[in-house]
Amino acid sequence: MKTEYLYKTPKTLLNKGTGFLSGYSHSLNPYTGCSFGCSYCYVRQMPVSTFRNAEWGTWVDVKKDAAHVFQKELQRAKTKGPVTIFMSSSTDSYQPIEHKEQITRSLLEVMANDPPDFLFVQTRSPLVRRDIDLLLRLGKKVRVSMTVETDLEDIRKHFSPNAPPIPARLKTLQLLTEAGVPTQATIAPVLPSSEGFAEILRSLVDRVCVDDYFMGDGSGGRRTRNLGIQTLYKQIGMEDWYHPAAYRMVYERLLQVFSKDQLYVSQQGFEP
Repeated sequence: MKTEYLYKTPKTLLNKGTGFLSGYSHSLNPYTGCSFGCSYCYVRQMPVSTFRNAEWGTWVDVKKDAAHVFQKELQRAKTKGPVTIFMSSSTDSYQPIEHKEQITRSLLEVMANDPPDFLFVQTRSPLVRRDIDLLLRLGKKVRVSMTVETDLEDIRKHFSPNAPPIPARLKTLQLLTEAGVPTQATIAPVLPSSEGFAEILRSLVDRVCVDDYFMGDGSGGRRTRNLGIQTLYKQIGMEDWYHPAAYRMVYERLLQVFSKDQLYVSQQGFEP
């Protein structure tokens, strides 16, 4: 799927943390749109997507001069109280174009020099490993959350064919952990996985968050139902996995190898 890139100069980057992200003072999106185009992405049902006359996954807006705008906003926000940032809420900060444009890296450079109280980086891209040097400068004020919805590549390809391969994400978790970057694996949304998934994660991280459509799409699963995701489960004969109780099976498997205080469910796992 070809992606169209548009270049825009933003007037603002920091948005007030609300709803699912109400624990944060701000959210931060280096890009608008997402070339990964995952079938289940809740952003497909949000105004940023529905008001765009193009299919989700086919366009990305690159925010030029973002670091300059962000630096001023960050300084201003700090005068009003603690600054906790969720990056990103409606895109992936590590779009493939980030290799070239380095918008996200420029924002991290600002934060490395003038740290917020906390930064949560949510991504499914192995490109985050490029920025280990900057993440380490943030010390315990950062956590990188790597999305690994499943350990099965055929499942990943069925639901999100344009997203990065699972093995590359797992390798990135290993590299981040070994480097000393605070890291968690995020199984969100829960997709069909093997019984050995928990054991794989145990060798890589000491913190896991589990979330699903019904808790995490911001509408009790309504947005996801509107996307017709259940059909994708029927195509592979795994309708049982599309159920509010499915996450419990994964959670119980995780409990076999993780302690309870290392496991988080839905919003709890994304809090600062």
